[in-house]
Amino acid sequence: MVNINRGPATGNDAGNEDRQAGGAASTPQYPQYLHELPQADEERLERIFKKLDRDGNDRIDIHDLSAALKEFGLSHQYAERFLKQSDQNQSGDVGLAEFIHYVREHEKNLRLQFTHLDKNQDGKVDLEELITAFKELGIEMDQHEAAKLLKRMDKDGSLNISYDEWRDFLLLAPSSDIHELVKYWRHSTYLDIGEDLNVPDDFTQSEMQTGMWWRHLAAGGIAGAVSRTCTAPLDRLKVFLQVQASKQRISDCLQYMLKEGGVRSLWRGNFINVLKIAPESAIKFAAYEQVKRLIRGNDKRQMTIYERFVAGACAGGVSQTAIYPMEVLKTRLALRKTGEYSSILDAASKIYRREGLRSFYRGYIPNMLGIIPYAGIDLAVYETLKKKYLSHHETEQPSFWLLLACGSASSTLGQVCSYPLALVRTRLQAQAVTIGPNPDGSVAVEPNMTNVFKRIIQTEGPVGLYRGITPNFIKVLPAVSISYVVYEYTSRALGVNMT
Repeated sequence: MVNINRGPATGNDAGNEDRQAGGAASTPQYPQYLHELPQADEERLERIFKKLDRDGNDRIDIHDLSAALKEFGLSHQYAERFLKQSDQNQSGDVGLAEFIHYVREHEKNLRLQFTHLDKNQDGKVDLEELITAFKELGIEMDQHEAAKLLKRMDKDGSLNISYDEWRDFLLLAPSSDIHELVKYWRHSTYLDIGEDLNVPDDFTQSEMQTGMWWRHLAAGGIAGAVSRTCTAPLDRLKVFLQVQASKQRISDCLQYMLKEGGVRSLWRGNFINVLKIAPESAIKFAAYEQVKRLIRGNDKRQMTIYERFVAGACAGGVSQTAIYPMEVLKTRLALRKTGEYSSILDAASKIYRREGLRSFYRGYIPNMLGIIPYAGIDLAVYETLKKKYLSHHETEQPSFWLLLACGSASSTLGQVCSYPLALVRTRLQAQAVTIGPNPDGSVAVEPNMTNVFKRIIQTEGPVGLYRGITPNFIKVLPAVSISYVVYEYTSRALGVNMT
């Protein structure tokens, strides 16, 4: 056991325990406090301290706290706040006596909050008490979410929360305000990993009122821009393979692109792909919020998975309709030959003059049809995987890496199911149809979704509907990893808690 002076904290023991290295700063004294500390509580807090003290130097610093909180999927900022509140002598780290002093005071506040939740004062909080207490506090929560939160704390499967379970779960929460505790409990983030049809996340009422939501979107947008730029060669390779009528090897296509336009050509179409992130995210978010209001009316309850699917699909449809011409331009620019277009405006002008306004919505129908299976499967698989994990690890909060893994798996499965529609969309976007009769006098027949599907099946077989899916899969892991790193640093700079 780490030695704590249980009498007056004087002399070298007290000074060595909580003095900043190399300094002579005065040390807060806790004589009466430690003297009153029961043996069982002292041992419990020492075990927690040792677990947090990753480097074993009998001090907890920002690195120790960050590593511990990261296992809970919580951000560096929570560690900074905890350290700021517990570091009494401003030494930059926390010794055992400081830690025990802070945690005991924190636990008194947690006890007070628990007493408010425990309506019948039986020492336990059940589901009905939880819902009633949150309602009285003005925190809207339906029975489904309350049950999920209760299950996350309920270590012994008793279907209620004891004070010990409440205290242990919220020990590192750097606040005792009930609204902050609930945010720590259930908060989620928005992250763009470079896919077009991701379903927006919900934001709390507090985040909506304080404007924190735009910081989430900005952090996600920056992460998405960097991620898309880094994986742009794979994206262009995918588009190039999608429009080939016969099977092509990835290496041959890559060699052709390098020979035709050099290394820089691998990033063709990326600028407009990044450019469309901001309007797409903003329109999708606004549409999602509007559809949520229509579904819930005046009720502020949490939406069910089915309602989130409907809202997400509608939001995706609205945003895709608004920015679809940019999708067509992205495809055309990705497939262009050297010198064909001098800029985005030049490409838009030439396409309009040759093919008319309708060309900017070519492939729109399969694109819209693809939203439903992608959004539905993506959301359903994500929720299923997360629930499966929680059912086997009832006492653990899933880490951010685990949530990203669930998101990657669900996104991949969603792409597999909707990929044929995405391929047909790309083929239609890529085909230039000139207005008016052909030079030989015949009338040009504009391709549509049905005849493109038929032609692929007849000439290439079912496997033709999945051309280019290999580079699409290859880019998932680097896209997720890059997005995670960029999002973490960007959100930290913008003051967003990543939980």
